[in-house]
Amino acid sequence: MKKIMLSVCCLGLLLACGTTSQVEAQNSVEKSNDPYYWQQHVDYKMEIDMDVESFQYQGKQKLVYTNNSPDVLNRVYYHLYFNAFQPGSEMDIRSRTISDPDRRVGDRISKLQPNEIGYIKVNSLKQNGTKLKHETVGTVLEVDLAKPIQPGESVTFDMDFDGQVPVQIRRSGRNSAEGVALSMVQWYPKLAEYDFEGWHADPYIGREFHSVWGDFDVKLTIDKNYVVGSTGYQQEDVKIKGNKKTIHIIAPQVHDFMWAADPDYIHDTMQVPDGPLLHFYYKNTLDAEKLDFWKKLQPKTVALMQYFSEHIGDYPYKQYSVIQGGDGGMEYAMGTLITGNRSFGSLVGVTAHELAHTWFQFLLATNETKHEWMDEGFTSYYSDYAMNEVMNEGNDHPTSGSYRSYLFLAKSDKEQPLTTHADRYAYNQAYGISAYSKGSVFLSQLGYIIGEDNLSKTIKKYFNDFKFKHPTPLDIIRTAEKVTDLELDWYLIDFAQTTNTIDYAVKSIEGKTISLERIDIMPMPIDLTVTYTDGTTEDFYIPLQMMRGEKPTEATIIADWAWANPNYTFEVSEAVKSVEIDPKQWVADVNRENNKLEK
Repeated sequence: MKKIMLSVCCLGLLLACGTTSQVEAQNSVEKSNDPYYWQQHVDYKMEIDMDVESFQYQGKQKLVYTNNSPDVLNRVYYHLYFNAFQPGSEMDIRSRTISDPDRRVGDRISKLQPNEIGYIKVNSLKQNGTKLKHETVGTVLEVDLAKPIQPGESVTFDMDFDGQVPVQIRRSGRNSAEGVALSMVQWYPKLAEYDFEGWHADPYIGREFHSVWGDFDVKLTIDKNYVVGSTGYQQEDVKIKGNKKTIHIIAPQVHDFMWAADPDYIHDTMQVPDGPLLHFYYKNTLDAEKLDFWKKLQPKTVALMQYFSEHIGDYPYKQYSVIQGGDGGMEYAMGTLITGNRSFGSLVGVTAHELAHTWFQFLLATNETKHEWMDEGFTSYYSDYAMNEVMNEGNDHPTSGSYRSYLFLAKSDKEQPLTTHADRYAYNQAYGISAYSKGSVFLSQLGYIIGEDNLSKTIKKYFNDFKFKHPTPLDIIRTAEKVTDLELDWYLIDFAQTTNTIDYAVKSIEGKTISLERIDIMPMPIDLTVTYTDGTTEDFYIPLQMMRGEKPTEATIIADWAWANPNYTFEVSEAVKSVEIDPKQWVADVNRENNKLEK
């Protein structure tokens, strides 16, 4: 990675439309002291004309692409995600050949008729006015450049394209099961990311995304009766001509742009104190109870926004939208699409999860095709804690469900390491548990290893240091090391890069002598509680020698345990009745039955 260079138009747009924190975030990247860091930049200007009867649209796109890399680029690639919704596509074939297909997809793509498929057709593409050769290969447009793009150079690509919105199947589409007319996500030709690892022109098979940050200026022409919710800031210069209106939307410093539209949307707003304006779009055709739930959701979303801003870092944009649409819940820039016909608890829960994604998927933005657990898992961890507080759940272990799911997978013989590419999991279930549950356990268990206060400091520093920078797994563990001055690479390696498991046992109690055993290969420091024969208890902490230190603890610290030695023995001052390893169950030990022994 090399030093980033920022375009003047980017900063100008931020100054015109962004918050102070957005400008500060952009400047923090520009002023990075790391001479090896860089990232590409895109500025999109698009004019879109949508026909709500045929679900077809025409688009013009002007894209200014700045090559901040040290490399000469001879080709570029665009994602054409809508092409996945065609019979015979990779998404269709994968869904029909994997043993546990997503029930929302199944074989539905294979049955789509020509007027129901999705597509993006590129009619013309120019580089600085020169026509380019290009080929559509599934969901990727391969482009041969007229002239290589030099390091530091900005070029302009002009494109005309047509699109057709597919029947709602996965995330995007028309006429959803809840009757939402248009859920428009991954709907435009989107330049692929090029970073220190090279191009990321992955085909769209059903997982998630890795994208380039930039500024969007979109003019959307649509039936004048449609209410539109979107990424970005809708400007006041709405123009009406005949039966259509043109909405102008500006979105600075984002790496995606979504919108949804329906003639029956109710549009409510609620201000977060010292924070963004929240927008809520939901169908007026919901029954009275569900409409009431959407009203009650609004102050809960304020509380959720405040929770995440306090515990992770400030939300840097001026607005956030919760929009009924899509096929479940999915996060996007400055908003989310969620299905809306839910119980109240489910409605708040899905909003909490998708809102938490803003920090991990849109502001930190790890590559989800490679490190999906850093997004889904960390999001799951924080949304569980946020729900526990905002909904007054009173759970002493908010992530216990994630532990149960992970332990089920770890003992199933179907687990693959978290280094597995998101599309290459053999089972959808294994992907889901790995990304959501094991990723959540990774963070929760890190808190056990370094201490909860240190975990809080780690996350805040991680967010502050790496927002807008696409961090990798090493970045979170190195941040924890800098906060604690402990050595923690062993944890990242064993838990995230292998399928090694944890199993410690109380082997024996002989009078005042306690013997423990490491059965499985993965190391951990040990918390344990000793109950004496007189009924009193004492907490002990056994440091892991390779950590080169200890977490803050009020327990009695005894001698280090060297990993290579599977056995550990120590003596206490009184006769022992029982010993329990990890009584609070913060370690993902695959066999809890041997964690406690009574004499």
